[in-house]
Amino acid sequence: QVQLVESGGGSVEAGGSLRLSCVASGFKYSNYCMGWFRQTPGNEREGVAVIGSDGSTTYADSVKGRFTISQDNAKNTLYLQMNSLQPEDTAMYYCAAESPAYYSGYYYYRRPWLFRYWGKGTQVTVSS
Repeated sequence: QVQLVESGGGSVEAGGSLRLSCVASGFKYSNYCMGWFRQTPGNEREGVAVIGSDGSTTYADSVKGRFTISQDNAKNTLYLQMNSLQPEDTAMYYCAAESPAYYSGYYYYRRPWLFRYWGKGTQVTVSS
């Protein structure tokens, strides 16, 4: 059973930075796609960034140039470095994974329902 545990959320002022982490366990296959999604109350979950099994990355337009997704395969950990945070980045951030990954990271980014595994989320709050 795949398990994903997020950490690193918190409260920061606008312009600040946070780094989210997601520790994964239970993968049966070495081929997987992982990503970060976020959600605010009353709104649908939206894609933030996805990293494909080939290491390719996809970002939401709203975070390009500010956020960086990366992974440490040795530590089975996914990261999201968030810089220049803005109040509109306030949300619950979720880590997601799919394994085995048959498609590109971009394909999964556009189809979040294909991710079978989700963490419980970590809250990010940015004050102005």
